[in-house]
Amino acid sequence: MSTIQKINQIGVPVKDIHRAVEFYKSLSLPLLFATDTMAFLDCNGTRILLSLPEKEEFAHPSSVIYFQVENIKETYDKFKNEGITFINEPHIVAKINSTETWMTFFKDTENNTHAFVSEVEA
Repeated sequence: MSTIQKINQIGVPVKDIHRAVEFYKSLSLPLLFATDTMAFLDCNGTRILLSLPEKEEFAHPSSVIYFQVENIKETYDKFKNEGITFINEPHIVAKINSTETWMTFFKDTENNTHAFVSEVEA
């Protein structure tokens, strides 16, 4: 019986492939390769596929990608200063024993919502 091992790739629909590639590269995600309609970036072994939708039914914002970061406040300040639109400031969403989970949500250039997440020992 097969079991799921990891997430291999996450697809993100975009309206402007060149604008989207520049945005995701600004998050320090290395570009693996690109064509006129799609681009693949690496997020520590998980591929992010940016693609122009093949059909109108696929032309909608994507699922939320939660990017883990070491220091959420520094990450928030850095990208806010670079012009990324944040929906909220970093905040605690859960506390389990001595570990706090912090998140902040932001928009990419294609109006997709994503988040930075950090787990902090309290």
